[in-house]
Amino acid sequence: MENRNNVTEFILLGFSKNKKVQILCFLFFLLCYLAIWLGNLIIMASITCSQLINQPMYFFLNYLALSDLLYTSTVTPKLMTDLLTENKVISYKNCMTQLFTTHFFGGVEVFIITGMAYDRYVAICKPLHYAILMNRQRCNSILRASCAGGFLHSLGLFLLTIFLPFCGPNEIDHYFCDVYPLLKLACIDTHKIGFLVIANSGLMGLVIFVVLMASYFMILYNVRAYSAENRHKALSTCSSHITVVILFFAPVIFVYIRPATTLPEDKVFTLFYTIIVPMLNPLIYTLRNTEMKNAIRKVWCTEWFWKGKPMI
Repeated sequence: MENRNNVTEFILLGFSKNKKVQILCFLFFLLCYLAIWLGNLIIMASITCSQLINQPMYFFLNYLALSDLLYTSTVTPKLMTDLLTENKVISYKNCMTQLFTTHFFGGVEVFIITGMAYDRYVAICKPLHYAILMNRQRCNSILRASCAGGFLHSLGLFLLTIFLPFCGPNEIDHYFCDVYPLLKLACIDTHKIGFLVIANSGLMGLVIFVVLMASYFMILYNVRAYSAENRHKALSTCSSHITVVILFFAPVIFVYIRPATTLPEDKVFTLFYTIIVPMLNPLIYTLRNTEMKNAIRKVWCTEWFWKGKPMI
């Protein structure tokens, strides 16, 4: 425990030491962060201020947008600040806090996506029981379970890391405090701890990914008997969900399914589920969703804006 106190702060190496590259990265991430806030706030306001909030799918989408905002905010502001400063330092306490909050909100997002997949499975494969199985009480229970699952996932990684001794060096080859880069700096053999991380993050991500894809394949199998219009609507919704699942889980599995090692590619893959996916989610869930687009028009496109023209 005394050795751990030898390191009171860490240095985040980030992406590059080149000033021009850092400025370009800052502008890119600034645009991404603004797009994340704008897109997800529009979705949240459009759902909350319309009748869509009463539908389970949009109930979950509303909280997915909120988790996107909280999740990316644990990483992106610090990343942008470091790109403009020479002193890319984070204290030990803030590092552990970032580790916990990042995995907590990331875990919540994973389980909300799982809840959305279950909702679509019930809606398409068990339509006669949908109103009973997906009532508001059940939706609230799924949301609470998502928060509990995210907390347990994050707590596990936090406890595996908080008791590690750090006696130098203190340079983290990443843009935020994550478990594998921290294991690399520990002063003890972390081989066994690495396998626990794989079980906590890698295998969990892989199992959930397989379950989600299996559920969507079952949905696609069942929609064959639907009418052309209903089949198109179901396929449009499921294709959006499948896109999010692949973009989110593929990088997660790549980073966490292997033993406790870090690769240069990890930073790029991590960007997908910490910044890129939260930025793309609003587009993915609205571009092919007629109900969502209509809600956005009704909430944001007023008659004054359209100069008296009737809204479609």
